[in-house]
Amino acid sequence: MSLDIPIPTESNDDDYSGSPEGDLREFVVPLTLAGLRLDAALAGLLPEFSRSRLQTWIRDGRVCSDGQTLHDVRARMRGGERLQLWIQADPALQTAEPEPIPLQIEFEDEHIIVINKPAGLVVHPGSGNWTGTLLNGLLAHDPALATVPRAGIVHRLDKDTSGLMVVARTLAAQTDLVRQLQARTVKRHYLAVVTGDTPASGVVDAPIDRHPTQRTRMAVVQGGREARTHFRVIERFAGACAVECVLETGRTHQIRVHMAHLGHPLIGDPVYAGRRTPPAVTRGFSRQALHAFQLGLVHPASGETMNWRISLAEDIEALLAALRGM
Repeated sequence: MSLDIPIPTESNDDDYSGSPEGDLREFVVPLTLAGLRLDAALAGLLPEFSRSRLQTWIRDGRVCSDGQTLHDVRARMRGGERLQLWIQADPALQTAEPEPIPLQIEFEDEHIIVINKPAGLVVHPGSGNWTGTLLNGLLAHDPALATVPRAGIVHRLDKDTSGLMVVARTLAAQTDLVRQLQARTVKRHYLAVVTGDTPASGVVDAPIDRHPTQRTRMAVVQGGREARTHFRVIERFAGACAVECVLETGRTHQIRVHMAHLGHPLIGDPVYAGRRTPPAVTRGFSRQALHAFQLGLVHPASGETMNWRISLAEDIEALLAALRGM
């Protein structure tokens, strides 16, 4: 039998005492993949998974070769190795229950769902928010999403950020969208209402990581992860601006941190507002003024370039009207 194609073999959990839990898959590495790193070889054998996910499983000890656990993603393949991979189930999906949460769906087909998320909705279960999340609502909308990691969620919006998100309905679509995000070809446009009088346009190129002393916050940190935000002013008011922000990278709280770093924090931001005083008419606004109004991507199945654009959330429209009326 030729080794030029992946050869699945029968799995027998009894052969691997003490092995990690999960769905066991086994392959013989074809000679055509000889010389590749372990993570690259696995990506070729299992294209439905992203390389970053495979790297995590390797480091977690979920990959064996001929009975030996492999932890080095850079290990070179000779060809002919028998690899065993235990696919890790998503722990959130093991405990999450479907909940009939109303979803505002802008588009859906058998591959993706595009959702207009309201402010106040948590995307993924976590500390203090184990129910009532978008993930719970997705499981109710489509029970088959229980077979896709994170119920198909590939990127997040903060609880109090509203607007467009894409969800994958299949593992193949999820992997493709993750790769698009990594390649920075997914276009995400936000409307932010910030304090002060910002420059007409610019780019914030400043690395982001956990705040060195306040671990629940993010901050611009030397040596942090690369982060880049493009911005331009849409409308100016007395003491505030409406700014379009386009993400080149997608770090946690990126727009909130970058605009605060410029000295123009988002109105209503409870974490990064600092000592800047917003206009009096905005002080009752109860969340960060941030709305994802446009999303563009390549459809993971058809290859078609697709774009969605939605209206602003009602509370942000009201905020802008109040600023215009000053």
